[in-house]
Amino acid sequence: MAKDETARLSRDFGRLVALGVVLVLAGLVGLVYTGVATLTSMVLFGWLLLIGGAVGLLHAIQARGSNFFWLGVVVAALNIAAGVVVISRPEAAAEALTMFAALLFLTGGVFRLAGSLVVRGTQFGWTLVQGAFGLLLGILVLASWPSSSKYVIGCFFSLALLFDGLGLIATGFGGRRIVGMVSERLAAEDGARSGTDEPVAKPVQPE
Repeated sequence: MAKDETARLSRDFGRLVALGVVLVLAGLVGLVYTGVATLTSMVLFGWLLLIGGAVGLLHAIQARGSNFFWLGVVVAALNIAAGVVVISRPEAAAEALTMFAALLFLTGGVFRLAGSLVVRGTQFGWTLVQGAFGLLLGILVLASWPSSSKYVIGCFFSLALLFDGLGLIATGFGGRRIVGMVSERLAAEDGARSGTDEPVAKPVQPE
């Protein structure tokens, strides 16, 4: 491995570490200010819907001669409309999304509980705990809805940023360590090879 390539890889992994630190800090700030994180995540979600709808509409127009033209137009229009609604009313969108998430937790928890009790496989205990946790989380979110919509989405969004940042930091440090170990081993092998290639001086016999 060349020195310039080693340095480039080290810089790339260093950028991953820096990005991970930024994400971890953003996640910690979001956990402190969950209300702001909720509104920010909803606005970002709305812009993603809007941009995705615009891109889908352009693709549909480019493929207007195909059979899926009107389907692409309808899907793009729905995405654009949903993006406009989410951006214009992020609080209401957060309430609806929180209700949807709570229902998902409830149904997922019930199915996991029922499946673990019926199947009783090797992962019986873990599946039972997952089902009970999902069911309890769904009940707690629904019990305090709609006030729970002010912090649930922001909390999930911040936790996702936090764990993604920790993963990037671990990947960056691990990658830099591996690059350092490989470069050291290659340097040692080059040194040993160059040492064996040197001609051995023959002793001068006295006349």
